[in-house]
Amino acid sequence: MEICIDSVESARNAIEGGANRLEVCSALSEGGLTPSFGFLKKIKRLSTVPIYAMLRARSGNFVYTIDEMEIMLEDLKIFKNLGVDGFVFGALTSENQIHVEFCKEVLSVALPLPVTFHRAFDEVDDPLESLKILIDLGFVRVLTSGQKDTAEDGLELIKELVREADGRITVMPGSGITKENILKIKSASGAKEFHASAKKKMATTDGGNRVKIGTSRETCITMTDKKLVEEMVEIVRNEV
Repeated sequence: MEICIDSVESARNAIEGGANRLEVCSALSEGGLTPSFGFLKKIKRLSTVPIYAMLRARSGNFVYTIDEMEIMLEDLKIFKNLGVDGFVFGALTSENQIHVEFCKEVLSVALPLPVTFHRAFDEVDDPLESLKILIDLGFVRVLTSGQKDTAEDGLELIKELVREADGRITVMPGSGITKENILKIKSASGAKEFHASAKKKMATTDGGNRVKIGTSRETCITMTDKKLVEEMVEIVRNEV
């Protein structure tokens, strides 16, 4: 069970709940962006499980400029020196194909650490051909919702991808995975690893903002829930 986190408290809750790996991000509200150096360093110190650092320079699509590629490569080098256990990354061409050359560069700099190709995969035009490309490139894992908004909706494609991968790459379902549907997704897809945030919304205790900050005045925060992680881990382990 991989849990994506963007706060220290979420990391602690995920670890205590039994997560096997953390995907460390900032701005999960944007789908996850590259975390700050200070935040990643803090998580590295407290984590008892492997941590993978997200490499995503901005929100939006996954077609990057040269400048954005250079930024992500620099972040990769810093995080690698910090001692992370792996990376989460994805890049596409403007034709919705895997950006092979940039992926090769990222994988080369990351060596010997593993790299997961993230949900940029859900935007490719030909998922089965793209899966073969990721295998040939050397990605260890692909995170996917089966090209639907949620993994439950994308089950048919996820099942096909798991079968096509045949153990050569790990196909990890993610997006909208909960304690209510994780067993269904596991049973139907044959997947062995799962990705979730296991989050709940929490009200802050020190009052709201007096002015609009960003796009909303809302001051609630979302945080990984230890009990939800425990329940999902238990379901996956015991299939109950």
